[in-house]
Amino acid sequence: MRDAIGQILPLAVGVAISPIPIIAVVLMLVTPRARANGPMFVLGWIVGLAAIGVIVLSIAGGAEASSSDSTSGVSWVKLLLGVGLLSVAMRQWRGRPHPGEEAPMPKWMAAIDSFSPVKAAGAGVVLAAVNPKNLLLAVGAATVVGQSGISGTDQAVAYAVFTVIATIGVAIPVVIYFAMGDRAPALLGSLKTWMCVHNEAIMAVLCLIIGVKLVGDAISGFSA
Repeated sequence: MRDAIGQILPLAVGVAISPIPIIAVVLMLVTPRARANGPMFVLGWIVGLAAIGVIVLSIAGGAEASSSDSTSGVSWVKLLLGVGLLSVAMRQWRGRPHPGEEAPMPKWMAAIDSFSPVKAAGAGVVLAAVNPKNLLLAVGAATVVGQSGISGTDQAVAYAVFTVIATIGVAIPVVIYFAMGDRAPALLGSLKTWMCVHNEAIMAVLCLIIGVKLVGDAISGFSA
């Protein structure tokens, strides 16, 4: 199980450092419904990641495979995932705003002020499980765990660790909101501004680093 967790840690970090979801939860924390919407967003995020795990593990974990076949399958997953992330990195880098330009934000963010707790939870589910980058990483993590050859219980624990780490990014603003009280808006505002400006660059560098690592791991797996 420890080996499986070690393999999926970079993927969990990739999900955790997601600028758009972090910006979204920060915006929710400056609305009148902050005390309900912030935690509900995080809950929806966890549910979205858990749903991916249940679906993928039920497929990947139920397939019978020899040790060599399992190793080969994991290597192929890493290769495809790495290539996909390198493609995302290139697209994000090309789309980054030039100096002096304001980074465009999704239009739906303008409606966050009117979100109910149910909509906040729904946004968490969508940004965790439907966002292409996060979907790619979560499916990859669940596939690696499912093909690791460990028991079903250990698979569930390993993916739970992935989910916890992947939730840190959106959970930290909520913790700051409740822990810092009146001092939280200034800090959260600075965090939002910085991530808005550097969203594309953060995503490009993150996807590049993880993509290169996964491709390297895949090549090592094929040659083993």
